[in-house]
Amino acid sequence: MSEPVLAVEDLSVAFHTRAGVVRALDRVGFAVAAGETMALVGESGSGKSVTAYAIMGLLEAAGRITGGRAVLRDTDLLAASAWELARIRGRRIAMIFQNPRAALNPIRAVGRQIADVLLRHGGATRFNAKNKAIEALRAVGIPDPARRAKAYPFELSGGMCQRVMIAIAVAARPELLIADEPTTGLDVTTQAVVMDLIKAMASQTGMATILITHDLALAAERADRIAVMHAGHMVEAAETAHLLARPMHPYTARLIAATPTAAGSLDALQSVPGGLPDLRAATIPHCRYSARCERRLAACDQVVAMRDQGPGHSVACWNPLGLAA
Repeated sequence: MSEPVLAVEDLSVAFHTRAGVVRALDRVGFAVAAGETMALVGESGSGKSVTAYAIMGLLEAAGRITGGRAVLRDTDLLAASAWELARIRGRRIAMIFQNPRAALNPIRAVGRQIADVLLRHGGATRFNAKNKAIEALRAVGIPDPARRAKAYPFELSGGMCQRVMIAIAVAARPELLIADEPTTGLDVTTQAVVMDLIKAMASQTGMATILITHDLALAAERADRIAVMHAGHMVEAAETAHLLARPMHPYTARLIAATPTAAGSLDALQSVPGGLPDLRAATIPHCRYSARCERRLAACDQVVAMRDQGPGHSVACWNPLGLAA
């Protein structure tokens, strides 16, 4: 990989709640290069969105970053001040949220919301911000953009709101875009349009993209590389085609077996047995998948880190699949 736009190293996050301390992320690490789309995949509760919010400096009040770095080119986002992050977000790094209608300001016209970003981060003036906002809506395929710019989020469909979110996110041509479940709640046709828009913007600007999804089929279609998360751990990462053809972590193999394909039948689908461990427990297994794993060894009680198992392929497992192949 070329020099990464973002390099995350040993990112750890805990939430202090009334029920106890939830160790949501433990030593998560990955990197994404310019023009590359990397997917973070895993079940709900695996830590994908927490990873994104930690990088963006948007953790809720109960969240604490307990270790690690997230370096955007030359800036450690985790060590940046609130003032520095305010300048970086929107200009150098942007995010598309899961629920676009909730993320947009309900009492501000969508064109004004795009203009706000352009004024703060995109070099626009108050004389041309309106026209630039209309052009941004046109760029994401919204018909009659001059009229739509005056609309409020509640007047637009979910797909339209998602396009507005994309326009806001890429308005200042950021180096990195984080798309958190960008197709949730959209019909299949609109999902394809949204993902095509993100790809087109990345191609035009060289923007790096982190796609967060529980949909392995979507990641397989849209990502250059996939990183698999389970219960706050990174368990495997590889180029998409290689990971799908030769998964090495038992959890990855289970996810693939549980993913519908156009050529497969429903009878062929297999569920992932068991559930996520209680991350509030006083002691959590070093391998958080071990209680669900049919390949468990005595060594699984020891700390396991991501290790290279081939060019661009790393896995955190003491007994990986196909190691002797």
